[in-house]
Amino acid sequence: MKVLMHICCANCALYPLKSLKERGIQFHGLWFNPNIHPFKEYLMRLDTLRQLQELWKLDITYKDHYGLEEFVRAVVYDEKNRCRYCYTVRLKEAAKEAKKLGLDAFSTTLLVSPYQKIDLIKEIGESIQDEFDIEFFFEDFRDGFREGIGMSKELGFYRQNYCGCIYSEMERFMTRKKRRS
Repeated sequence: MKVLMHICCANCALYPLKSLKERGIQFHGLWFNPNIHPFKEYLMRLDTLRQLQELWKLDITYKDHYGLEEFVRAVVYDEKNRCRYCYTVRLKEAAKEAKKLGLDAFSTTLLVSPYQKIDLIKEIGESIQDEFDIEFFFEDFRDGFREGIGMSKELGFYRQNYCGCIYSEMERFMTRKKRRS
């Protein structure tokens, strides 16, 4: 089996890619994350993935698009549903790329994070699977989240502290501020 793996960041990619490789599942990476803001954060995550690509000799397609305007326009006044939009736009791009490359399935490293809405990712992935006639490879990688963090620390990678969008950044730091008060 050959899987197109959407990669949200190098840190989240570590465990899923290691797991797939150990089981003999071939994969091709895709960087497409127009949700990550601000631009400096986008560049840090992109650079860290390029470091991982060099270290592990990974095949990755980069769709380097900083999509602040599209993202904000799509979720403004509907911020509570921003994750649905975010997952959908990235998984659709992954399905398209998988079809283009003639792969068997598509997936995402988002499935490793306990902070993501895994049921929503699965629902969207299965819907896109039907729409694009290509399998959504679903696996709950969350058991390996801590192992991935350890690997990231050993590699000295930049590690972010929020999901990626400006709203998740705000929530992360507002929560921290409330805890200090």
